[in-house]
Amino acid sequence: GLQARAIACVACIFCRQRGVPNLKGRIMEVLALERTLTELDHVRLSNLVQRQKSLASTVSKTMPIELVLDAADIVPWSQVAANVVTMHSRILLKDLHSGQQDTLTLCYPPDANPGAGFVSVLSPAGGNLLGRKVGHTVAWSTPDGNSRAVEIIGILFQPESSGDFTK
Repeated sequence: GLQARAIACVACIFCRQRGVPNLKGRIMEVLALERTLTELDHVRLSNLVQRQKSLASTVSKTMPIELVLDAADIVPWSQVAANVVTMHSRILLKDLHSGQQDTLTLCYPPDANPGAGFVSVLSPAGGNLLGRKVGHTVAWSTPDGNSRAVEIIGILFQPESSGDFTK
C-alpha cells in the first residue's frame, strides 16, 4: 500500500540519480507486492511460515509468502474490502491466454487439493493471489515450468464479508 508506493518513489529517485536501467520494471516489482491482508490472516500465515521454517532441516531461505507478509497493508477483518482475496476466499479467474474461467479456493497447505480447486497459499498460485483485488492481473509459474496469467474477475465467497471466521 502506502509503504510500497513510498519505497517505489524512493527507488525511482535513487535509480534516476544513478542511471539504473529498467527503472520501470524495478518499480513495478515493488508495486506488485502491494496487497491487503487481514490481521488474522497475517498472524496465521506468519505462524505457518515459522512452523515451516522450524521443520526445515537446512538453513531456511526466505519463503515467497514472507515477501507478501512484509509488504502488505494489514487491516482489521471488518475493514477489508469485499473485493480482496483473503484466506478461504473462493475466486473466479479468467485465463488471459485461453479466456477460460476457473474457480479456486485459497487454503492452507493441509487443505490443498489443486484438482478440486483448493490451492495452497504457499503454492506459487496461492501466494500470488493472496491480498489481490478483483480486476488485478496475476501471473505465476506452474509446476510443469510454464507460466500462467489470470485476471481476478470475481470473489464468489470471502469469509470476512459473510462473517465466517471459523476457518
